[in-house]
Amino acid sequence: MLAQADRHNPNLLFANFNQDFTCVSVGTKKGYSITNCDPFGKVYSMNDGARGIVEMLFCTSLIALVGAADQPSSSPRKLQIVNTKRQSMICELLFPSSILAVKLNRKTLVIVLEAEIYIYDISNMRLLHVIETTPNPEAICALSPSADNSYLAYPSPVPSPTSMSAQVPSTPSVQSGDVLLFNTRSLTVANVIQAHKSPISFLSVNSTGTLLATASDKGTVIRVWSIPGAEKLYQFRRGTREARIYSISFNVVSTLLAVSSAHDTVHIFKLGQQKSSESSIKNGHGPASPSGSITSGDQAMDGGYEAYIDSQKKGSVSSSLRRKSLQMTKSLSTSVGGYLPNTLTEMWEPSRDFAFLRLPTTGVRSIVALSGTMPQVMVISSDGYFYSYSIDLENGGECSLLKQYSLIDSGEEGGTE
Repeated sequence: MLAQADRHNPNLLFANFNQDFTCVSVGTKKGYSITNCDPFGKVYSMNDGARGIVEMLFCTSLIALVGAADQPSSSPRKLQIVNTKRQSMICELLFPSSILAVKLNRKTLVIVLEAEIYIYDISNMRLLHVIETTPNPEAICALSPSADNSYLAYPSPVPSPTSMSAQVPSTPSVQSGDVLLFNTRSLTVANVIQAHKSPISFLSVNSTGTLLATASDKGTVIRVWSIPGAEKLYQFRRGTREARIYSISFNVVSTLLAVSSAHDTVHIFKLGQQKSSESSIKNGHGPASPSGSITSGDQAMDGGYEAYIDSQKKGSVSSSLRRKSLQMTKSLSTSVGGYLPNTLTEMWEPSRDFAFLRLPTTGVRSIVALSGTMPQVMVISSDGYFYSYSIDLENGGECSLLKQYSLIDSGEEGGTE
């Protein structure tokens, strides 16, 4: 979502890529539009009032629309599902507070409010589940584009037992750096990931629902975890200075990861060989059982969400022992330094970016995606532009700007070489 940036187009209320990065959906004070990325061009537009959220279901004609706050004849509490091909309204839903985000895959619709998440069956719009969360005004969450591995990730409402070893503030608005994985098919908690020490700022799931990328509000390190096993696979260094992360995006085949931040840069990281699922299971990070239990080392938690919350509040002796063991391992690694095998140091030291780009304008909020058909990086910015950069997939380095277009009235404006 592109809003509240230092520099933004006053008419642009929303912009985002669809799940396979082939289209951009745009919400304005007048209505909404759908633009094709390659070749670039507007394919649909409707001026029917301000739109604060416009989310597509892949390249289908199904669009989720939400009104914009502080705009006349527009309600941020109302969700509309429309079919653009038939020019028809499928359904309307009214929520108790403003809708902050909408996520879709081919079987699931997720509506994010500040303190609640609603999960619907997209085939019949039946409400399946409501999750209560800690206040989440930035609507930090991610839904797997895959309907088969359909996991929802969001900041954990309570700290994990490890985090709870320190004194936990009684204020419910305090976020931990943990991420909760929720299976939207079985409607059970699949796992919890102790992702960062600082509060979570951004989450992203890859196209197959097997990888989760996380960032904290420091924004210096990006981590990639297996789903649902919660094994840490990669750790990347975005930079040494803290920065707000605006977007994280895997390419369709999960070989690259792109990150945009408030420093007006985009960093691209390479994902190498992943660890096998067999080794993940041997190390106690296996996937959740069909009954919805959560595996964490030698313990399992049955009973889904409520049981998980209760167990987290009580803490655990075994997790405390594992934590002390981990701390001893880390202190030992610091003392022996260069004597560690390369494989171990690579696991603990964050990798630097493979390629990068600098946006032509400063102070903009940006969303990045990687083309599935061309070696190109695509960026949409809060000042209303779409940028296309070429990336050298062999050598990396700085990406070069190929074209830029205006997302507002893009049908009338051409590209700039």
